[in-house]
Amino acid sequence: MPKYLYELEKKLNHFAQEGSNPNFRLFLTSDPSKEIPIGLLEKSIKLTNEPPQGLKDNMKRSFSFFKKEEIEDKDPKIKTIIFGLCYFHSVMCERRKFGTKGWNRVYPFSMGDLRDSSIVLQNYMETNSGSGKIPWDDLKYIFGEIMYGGHIVDDWDRRFCATYLDVLMNDSLLDEAEMFPFIEGKNISFKAPTPLTHEKYIEYIVTELPPETPIAYGMHPNAEIDFRTNQCNNLFYLLVDLQPKNTTGGADASENTKVKEYFDLVNNGLSLDGSKINMDDLNNKLSDENNPLRPYQDAFKQECEKLNVLIGGIMLSLTDLDLAYRGELTMNEQMENLEDCIKFDRVPPQWKKIAYASERALISWTENIKARLDQLNMWKEDPSKLPKVTFINRLINPQSFLTAIKQVYCRDKNQELNKTLI
Repeated sequence: MPKYLYELEKKLNHFAQEGSNPNFRLFLTSDPSKEIPIGLLEKSIKLTNEPPQGLKDNMKRSFSFFKKEEIEDKDPKIKTIIFGLCYFHSVMCERRKFGTKGWNRVYPFSMGDLRDSSIVLQNYMETNSGSGKIPWDDLKYIFGEIMYGGHIVDDWDRRFCATYLDVLMNDSLLDEAEMFPFIEGKNISFKAPTPLTHEKYIEYIVTELPPETPIAYGMHPNAEIDFRTNQCNNLFYLLVDLQPKNTTGGADASENTKVKEYFDLVNNGLSLDGSKINMDDLNNKLSDENNPLRPYQDAFKQECEKLNVLIGGIMLSLTDLDLAYRGELTMNEQMENLEDCIKFDRVPPQWKKIAYASERALISWTENIKARLDQLNMWKEDPSKLPKVTFINRLINPQSFLTAIKQVYCRDKNQELNKTLI
């Protein structure tokens, strides 16, 4: 309710002027939000509830989410399945720290998913109590396709989630099953315990769960190297951002050195200025609508248009910054942020919005743009022919090029497009 918060701030000011009761307290809770008024934050004592770090802390929090009475009164089978569900929930949440190695996208898994899954589990077990069998297939579908799968939009991530549940949710879970995948010969183990009390389950998690390792998530131990490296880089980026900034309206001569070097790289070294592809000239060369290579031409044409937009945005930002250095424009916050990013070899946020996904540093990222341009310029010389070599990693949308391959193949072989894999 962001709009109401401004009214609330006025009411609190009114209460303060009138002299409110000394025992008066107002508690506000919220997810992270930029809509909370600054004045309200300044008056508040702020407390944050940080998510747990690591598999052990996640499992402790997940299992502690259930009240003692709830666990004690449940059937032994349900206790064991809830324990397995807590492990599954912890794995789903913790894999996010590994970036794209863990999930192709970032998904907002929360305790609400665990809560709803446990409710569905209880209802299904009560419904099937007479048969004595556990409806594993139904449970796995609800957990993997509805509760947690409702967040997942990537096909490979959905496949992983379903496979993990297939390995975890089966009759072996009730017989002290091994919960860590692929641990043969690695001298590490974590098994599902026999039914215990609530306190004993917490004690089992604390004492028996091995130290944090990527093996717990079915990953190679080296997966942690990238995670720790990124964690270290983010820490130092934060320290750099917290350093005092120059408040004189512009950088001094020493601070301008890196910016001027980048100007020279863009204008002279890579010659991005003026390197935009002439789309009118290209469209004249692509006038033949019946060319069998038309799908390739459309894919390359889209690449040219996107690169032109990116180069235009880069040159516009750099031109404004250069004019600010000359005193012809007033230095604003966006220019200062651009200046800081160039000094620290980061890709500016305003460029990321119109660019392709990349983890490169700024200099390497800029040189990569030039490599992409060179590839498109080689094709532009004779767009009626397909280049002998095409670097997929130099395309902004490589899937478009792969789809063009399928289209050309299906037309040539008279195949159905939707049944062709690549």
